[in-house]
Amino acid sequence: MIGRSLSTAQRLRPDPSTVRIDGPWAHRDVYANGIRLHVAETGEGPLVLMLHGFGEFWWTWRHQLTALGDAGFRAVAVDLRGYGDSDKPPRGYDAWTLSGDVGGLIKALGERRAHLVGHGWGGLLAWAVAAIHPRLVRSVSALSAPHPLALRREIRRTLLRRRAGNQARALGELFTAQPPITPERRWTRDGGAAVEARMRRLSGPQWTAEPDFADAVTHFRRAILVPGAAHSALEYYRWAVRAQIRTEGRRFAEAMSRRVELPVLQLRGALDPAMLPGSVYASAEWLGRRSTVVSLDGVGHYPHQEAPTAVNRILKGFLSSA
Repeated sequence: MIGRSLSTAQRLRPDPSTVRIDGPWAHRDVYANGIRLHVAETGEGPLVLMLHGFGEFWWTWRHQLTALGDAGFRAVAVDLRGYGDSDKPPRGYDAWTLSGDVGGLIKALGERRAHLVGHGWGGLLAWAVAAIHPRLVRSVSALSAPHPLALRREIRRTLLRRRAGNQARALGELFTAQPPITPERRWTRDGGAAVEARMRRLSGPQWTAEPDFADAVTHFRRAILVPGAAHSALEYYRWAVRAQIRTEGRRFAEAMSRRVELPVLQLRGALDPAMLPGSVYASAEWLGRRSTVVSLDGVGHYPHQEAPTAVNRILKGFLSSA
């Protein structure tokens, strides 16, 4: 009787545990900053904590989990707040709280410090943790992720422009995410088809023709259908805008204004249409001396998935020397 009362869409929603994909890694739950976070981990050694981007989950780091684990690191990929099999509370999607999640997770994993590797919004979060909790961070590897203040400045600078190289237009989904309800419906309609459309639009042409892309699309489309995941993902965008007129947003900008003295690797795809070169290179203002910028030809917004061999080599070299 209960099953009959549910809509077809509700019955088809995947259980959160379906994101615990089998592989050469261990799954477990860790409690940090008042919530439960699901992680996958491999290896032993210095902690490398990997933070995924919008519309993804821990599995985006599948290639790095094995490569870094085999290279003598403790590689941990987390489902961020609201994603995958982690808790999806109604609040806490502001940068301060998310940074607290990561800082608390490092300590809950029994470590004093971690190398942070983040992609997209996960990369922006890695920058934030390094600024707000610098004693917990060894280094930052930001993939397709400019410094948050550089990105904000470029968005404001190009907001009313119409010509190419417009960072505001490149991140148009930041603004289309602001209304209630409608964006959630768009991202979950037709089995998460919008996730696949976004990945095709942002990826380099070589990866989209490979079987690995089709496999990735299948997993990410399914993950966005997990109850609460689409809403939580969109809350990241909404709080990024809300913070501009709130006190905590001004406090965050003040904290982020300090130069990051830790080693920083900025890694981008030369074909990335979302995070434009102007934003990436404008990040130099906040970089310390032990930092480097690497651009990969023929690669789009997902370098760690599109060119895993090259990215793994670069990451291992950087992390070993950081």
